[in-house]
Amino acid sequence: MAKRSSDELFQLIRSLGKAEKRNFKLFVQRNLGTADLKITTLFDAIDKMEEYDEEVLLRKVKSLKKIQIPNLKASLYRQILASLRTLRDDNNIENQLHEQMEYARILYNKGLFQQSLKMLQRIKDAAKTYHQTTFWHQALVFEKKIEQLHITRSIQNRAELLSTEVNTLNERLSLVGNLSNLSLQLYSWYINVGHARNAKDAAAIQEFFASRLPPDAHLTKGFFARLYLYQAYCWHALILQDFLMYYRYTQKWVDLFRDEPHMYRVETLFYVKALHNLLLAHFMLRKHKKYDETLTLFEAFSHTEEANANDNIRVQTFVYLTIARINGHFLKGTFSEGLYLVPEIEEKLAQYQLLIDHHRTLVLYYKIASLYFGAGDAEKAIEYLHRIIHWKVNLRSDLQCYARLLHLIAHYELGNFDILEHLIKSVYRFMAQMETLSVVEEEIFRFLRKVFQLNSPARVRAAFVILKEKLEKLQDSPFESRSFMYLDIIAWLESKIAGVPIQEVIRNRESGLAEGGKR
Repeated sequence: MAKRSSDELFQLIRSLGKAEKRNFKLFVQRNLGTADLKITTLFDAIDKMEEYDEEVLLRKVKSLKKIQIPNLKASLYRQILASLRTLRDDNNIENQLHEQMEYARILYNKGLFQQSLKMLQRIKDAAKTYHQTTFWHQALVFEKKIEQLHITRSIQNRAELLSTEVNTLNERLSLVGNLSNLSLQLYSWYINVGHARNAKDAAAIQEFFASRLPPDAHLTKGFFARLYLYQAYCWHALILQDFLMYYRYTQKWVDLFRDEPHMYRVETLFYVKALHNLLLAHFMLRKHKKYDETLTLFEAFSHTEEANANDNIRVQTFVYLTIARINGHFLKGTFSEGLYLVPEIEEKLAQYQLLIDHHRTLVLYYKIASLYFGAGDAEKAIEYLHRIIHWKVNLRSDLQCYARLLHLIAHYELGNFDILEHLIKSVYRFMAQMETLSVVEEEIFRFLRKVFQLNSPARVRAAFVILKEKLEKLQDSPFESRSFMYLDIIAWLESKIAGVPIQEVIRNRESGLAEGGKR
């Protein structure tokens, strides 16, 4: 696992592309000349480092003194940001509105009040079109200031009109704020815990959601109000594993952008996340045709100008599209075919290591491990599961628990019975501490404790049959179904009983569902 440097200047420099580095050099020459060559010297030295180490830096660049480093780093950081500002994206609506707001202030300071008011009206019109309520609010505040300080005679009843507009906007801002808070808090719960583990979790989430959902939420209008409303319903349904509800609101989330296509380039990441969640809904509901259609849509979008507008969008698109591609192989039972994705994923994780958050990295490691396990390569699965187990991050306790469970089963597959008893106790203790131990996991632990002690293939097979029958009865239980999402334990048991690979079991099962018309 690549080690991340926490030095902010190092992270900023490593995030720069070739064009941005070239622009920085030109910017420094134009604005500083030869007055401060130490800044460019420091920039070049850090740019060549794979990991930031101040002692190594001082040894390599003799002209730099330790006492100078803090001030030089602070100055270099500011200069890099200033140079990046000159490369701003003129297609970005926020940049345009910010620039126009500066123009309005310049005109006002020149005493050209009417021209400033016209500029502010243009800002408001654009802000309304693109749902940029904060800029709309700034423009209104500035308008009120002008009207309070000067006699503009711009329009009759100006005070009443501005007051009404401010009241309307304040109501909208309040609604959007409440809905965004609700969405964020639910999402935070999911990131830290995952799905509801028991009736207590479910009741707590239901009460939290109901108590904070605004009255008449179904009548909500406005792009961002509906966006956060749909997100809140999505996270609520996902936590409770209500996948039909999850699908309904992820589809509404995607449709929101289709209804207002000009918002694709304004809130691109929200659209990317909408596609990701819609794909997850199709995956959970085993909707092959819908999954393929949405994945094709996502693939096409990944090549658009919007999806490649900046590093942040490019990286997030890579993460979500990669998860979608892997899940597609899980859905169809084509694990071996999906292994071609691994080298590219490793390459991108190394390239984007400073830009991808720990949570997404954990998810990708688990996906890769599951891909190898499904393809019959338990050793490689263990290699990736170790990356999760030995990475001390306080995120996704559910994912970390199932990584340990899959790790346990992978060792059983390899016949490592000498360490299995110790692993069973260790994993059982870990999951019990996390309060995630379900009936399904209890049954799996009970099975593994005794199965490697059975000395007859017939008795082992009979034990697999018994466990499969027990678990099949639990598949529709609301608090047990999460166990089957992380690990297709039924497919594994069927593969052991029939003596065929897991992917063959899944392919046969999915083709049988298709023939039965259950898609």
